Amino acid sequence: MSASEIITGTIPAPARLDRALADATGLSRARVQALIEEGRVEIAGKPAAAAAMKVAQGTAFRITVPPAAEAAAAPEDIPLAVAYEDADLIVIDKPAGLVVHPAAGNPSGTLVNALLHHCRGQLSGIGGVARPGIVHRIDKDTSGLLVVAKTDAAHEGLSAQFAAHSVHRRYLAVCAGHPSPGEGMIDARIGRSDADRKKMTVLPKNSSRGKTAITHYKVLERFDGAALIECRLETGRTHQVRVHCASIGHALLGDPVYGRTPKPIRPLLDSLGFARQALHAAELGFVHPASGEKLHFRADLPTDMAELID
Repeated sequence: MSASEIITGTIPAPARLDRALADATGLSRARVQALIEEGRVEIAGKPAAAAAMKVAQGTAFRITVPPAAEAAAAPEDIPLAVAYEDADLIVIDKPAGLVVHPAAGNPSGTLVNALLHHCRGQLSGIGGVARPGIVHRIDKDTSGLLVVAKTDAAHEGLSAQFAAHSVHRRYLAVCAGHPSPGEGMIDARIGRSDADRKKMTVLPKNSSRGKTAITHYKVLERFDGAALIECRLETGRTHQVRVHCASIGHALLGDPVYGRTPKPIRPLLDSLGFARQALHAAELGFVHPASGEKLHFRADLPTDMAELID
């Protein structure tokens, strides 16, 4: 195991600590923030209090950078549908059933395992050893597009766009019933359910828990007892589309957690072997964090959803 690296110097200009150290050392701000939280940063001989603290020009600093840890996930030769790839990032069209990153119950066979093989380990380290390169997620049984960062700079740039709600995300879903009105906005906070901590739920607007969540929906086609809808996300909360649709009485077909498929439609799902939420991340658009180019991607409906709609 290699020894820790010691970086010393002085603050080049007055600024927030994390920004000043990133400018002075070439480390990413996210990496600096993590080192501060781990107590590995000293300012004027004392442990740094917080990443947001203000520091004056000429203040001495000392950073202890530990050796890189082994990746918790192992590379696995799992086929990937690559929509786009360059030196900074990769866009994947994820199939339903593929978990994004290793966790309890899914230690292998995940998108991260596949990416480590495909990218030969060249992924951003900001997500940690279990989530290298992962900027955002889609559920295991949701299909469609997501972007993964190869470099820390790309990770920071993409994360900033997600935080600013400037990333274009359009989902296609099949829900029970016909939402009325046929087009609208669902503005409802989402947080953990007290009854079941594995589930998310809509919370009162004045709740101090959870996070703001906004979904814009539009009915594209009406069927007998169901509808094809598009959902455009302003925010990206866990299970957002599934929770919001269920909250207005139109749960997604096949969703095993947030809704029950209407009895007349169940035989159809059974005959097709359709056993997941009918949700597909169809479009993804963002500004390339390195080139500044506007990128936009579309992913066709997977076979199972296309058959369900037909």
